Amino acid sequence: LSKYKYEGFCLIRYASVRLNMVDSQYYLPNDIGIAALDCGEAFKLLSPKEKLYAHYLSRAAWYGGLVVLLQTSPESPYVYVLLQRLFRKQAPAQLEAVADAAGLSSEEYQAFLVYAAGLYANMGNYKSFGDTKFIPNLPKFKALVWNSQAYKESPGEMEALWNNCSHLLYSLEDKQKQLGLGDKGVTTYFSGNCCLEDAELAQKFLDSKKLSAYNTRLFKKESAGKHCYEVRLASAVKKGEERRTRCGTYDFDEAVFSVQRGDYAFLMEKVSQNLEKAKAYAASDNQKGMLEEYIRSFTYGSVDAHKEGSRFWIKDKGPIVESYIGFIESYRDPFGSRGEFEGFVAVVNKAMSARFAELVSSAEVLLPELPWPPAFEKDHFLKPDFTSLDVLTFAGSGIPAGINIPNYDDIRQTEGFKNVSLGNVLAVAYATQKEKLTFLEEKDKDLYIKWKGPSFEVQVGLHELLGHGSGKLFIQDEKGKLNFDKAEVRNPETGELISSWYKGSETWDSKFSTIASSYEECRAECVGLYLCLNKQVLSIFGHEGEEAEEVVYVNWLNMVRAGLLGLEFYTPESKSWRQAHMQARFVILRVLLEAGEGLVTLCESSGADGRPDALITLDRSNIHTVGKRAMQKFLCKLQVHKSTADVEGGRALYETYSAVTSDGSHDFLRLRETVLLRKEARKMFVQANTLLKGETVELEEYEATAAGLIQSFTQRFTEDAEKLEAQLLELVSIDAPCWC
Repeated sequence: LSKYKYEGFCLIRYASVRLNMVDSQYYLPNDIGIAALDCGEAFKLLSPKEKLYAHYLSRAAWYGGLVVLLQTSPESPYVYVLLQRLFRKQAPAQLEAVADAAGLSSEEYQAFLVYAAGLYANMGNYKSFGDTKFIPNLPKFKALVWNSQAYKESPGEMEALWNNCSHLLYSLEDKQKQLGLGDKGVTTYFSGNCCLEDAELAQKFLDSKKLSAYNTRLFKKESAGKHCYEVRLASAVKKGEERRTRCGTYDFDEAVFSVQRGDYAFLMEKVSQNLEKAKAYAASDNQKGMLEEYIRSFTYGSVDAHKEGSRFWIKDKGPIVESYIGFIESYRDPFGSRGEFEGFVAVVNKAMSARFAELVSSAEVLLPELPWPPAFEKDHFLKPDFTSLDVLTFAGSGIPAGINIPNYDDIRQTEGFKNVSLGNVLAVAYATQKEKLTFLEEKDKDLYIKWKGPSFEVQVGLHELLGHGSGKLFIQDEKGKLNFDKAEVRNPETGELISSWYKGSETWDSKFSTIASSYEECRAECVGLYLCLNKQVLSIFGHEGEEAEEVVYVNWLNMVRAGLLGLEFYTPESKSWRQAHMQARFVILRVLLEAGEGLVTLCESSGADGRPDALITLDRSNIHTVGKRAMQKFLCKLQVHKSTADVEGGRALYETYSAVTSDGSHDFLRLRETVLLRKEARKMFVQANTLLKGETVELEEYEATAAGLIQSFTQRFTEDAEKLEAQLLELVSIDAPCWC
C-alpha cells in the first residue's frame, strides 16, 4: 500500500510543477554559467609569424562559423542580424538605459542579454548540445527593439527584421521545440517537405555517384508528377570543375536529381580568402598543401579536395598552431550524414601533450586488451598525433572537450587520424559547485568534485585515441577486393563466418545513418571505461595506488550519472534522442543496471525541498568484476555489428538499450521529469578575438559575462559588418519558401 501511496503522491507533485517546468526548459536561466577560455599565455609564446598564421585561420573559421546559422533554423540568421545591429549601435551597458526606459526590469534585461549570448554561443536559437529550442524569457523584446538607437536610425530595416523572426522567435509549437526531420522537428539541411524516405533515397543517389553528403543540403520540388531533388554543394563558385564534383542533372529511381554548387557562396568565399592569406605564414609544405586543398574544397564544393587536405593535415605532426576546418560532425543532421561547419585554431600545451604522446606509444600494447578478436582490429595501428591544445578560436555551434578527426572512414582505416584534447575547455567546462551536484550521495560529492577533472582527462584520452581510433571495418572495394579473409573471419558471438561487410562506396555513416553518431560515441565511451581499469593507463596520467582507484571510481560514477542526466535530451512525443553523446551514456547506464549484483542502483526519492528527486550509487567493489564483464560483453557486440556492416543487428541492439519507457524496474519517463526539474544549464564560453594592427597581431579578451560574450561577437566582424549582414539576409531570403 505504501508503494501506491508514494506513487500517487509523486503524481500529484509532478502535476503541480509540470506547467512551470515545461516552459522553463526552453529558457536560458539568468544565472547560467559563463566562462572565458583563457589562451593569453599560450598566445604570447607564439612568434610573430605564428600569430599571423593563427589570425588568418581564425578569421576563416569565424566567417565559416556563420554557416551554422543557416544550418540551424530559418529564423536564426534574422535573429543574429537583429542582435548585431542592436549591439553595434549600443553596447550592452548603453542599451540597459534604453531597456529601463522601455519598461524592462533589471531581471528582464539580464534575460535579454542571456538570450543574446546564447544565440551567439550556439550560433542559432537551438542548443548545440541537445538540439532544443530556447526562447527569450521576456515579453518586452519588441519594446526594447523599438526604443533602440538602431531602430531610430533604420526603422524600416529593423521592423522588417523583427517581422521575419518574431513569430518563430517565441514559437513553441510541437515541431518547433527541437531539431528533426519531417514532423519530428525543424531542420534546414532538408527543405520542409522532405521526410525520412526522401533522405534515404538521396543517400542512395549520392552513393551511386560516389558523392559525399558532408557538404550538402537537399531541396525537394514536384514537377510533371515527379519528385525533383536539388543537391546543393557548399562552394564559393557556382560553375567550374563540373566533372570533378559531378554537377548536373540525373534520372534516378523514378526521380530527378540536380547537383548544383553555390550554397553559402559568399561565406565560402570569405573562408577561402582568409585561408589564402594564412598560407603565406604556413610553417611547412604540409600546411601549405593542406590549405591549398581546403581552398579548392570550399571554392568548388569538393569533398575529395577536403580529404586531400586532411591527408596533408595528418602528416603535419606536432605543429605549434593546430587547426582544422570544414563540414565535420554530422550530429545535427537528422539523417546523420551532413556535416555542420566548424573551424578551430589552437596552441599546443606541451606538458599535457607529453602524457598523450606516452599513451600513443602504449597503444599497440593496449589495443589487444580490447574484447574482440584480433581479426576485428585494424591490421596496423597508425600512430596519430595526440596533443593537448589551448583553444584560441572555435567557431561553430559548440565546443567539445576532445576531437578525433578526420571523420572519413577510408582515411582513418588506412592512413591515420589525429586526436586533440582541448585543455582550456576541460579546465573550465566541468567545474562543479557541490550544492549544484544532483543525484549523488553526500559522501560521493566531495570525491566527485576532487577527481572529476583528472578522471575526465583519462576518459577523453582513451575515448578519442583508443575508442574512435580502434576497430576494423570489413570492406569490399569496387573491384571486388576484400580487406579480410572471408573464409577465416568468424563472428565471435555466433561462431559462424561473417556474412556481411561494406561494399563499394558504402561508409559507416551512410550505412548506419540515424544511429551512426551516437552508436560510435557509445563504443568510444565504453572503451574509455574498459581501459581505464588498466594500471598502465592510469600510471601514464600520473595516477598510482589509492589515487588511481579514486580516478576509476569517479570516472565510472560520472558515466552512470551522465546516463541519468541524458534523459533531458530525450523527446517522448517523437520517441527520439536529440544528443548523440547523452544517448550513448544512457545506453551505458542501462547496460550497467542490467549487469545487476548491486553494481549500480537507481532509486526515486523526495528531495529536501519536497520535490521529486533521485539517487544513483555505484558499488566500487564490483567495478573490476561485474562492471568489467558487462563492458566486455557489450563492447564486443558493438564492434562486431560495426565491423560487419550489420545494420539490422546493430540497430536492434542499440535501440533496445536506448528505449525510454515506464516499464520494467525503472520508470525512466518519470525519472526524465525529475531530471528536467533539477537540470543545470550548460555553460557558455567567451572567446578572444585576434586583431591585426599593421603587421602585428594582438589578442583582445573579454569578461566572462553575457555582456562580454556579446561584445566579443560585435567586435568580431567590424570591418565589413553591413555587407556581411546583407549577404546573410540574402542567403536566408532565397531559401525562405523552402521551409514552408
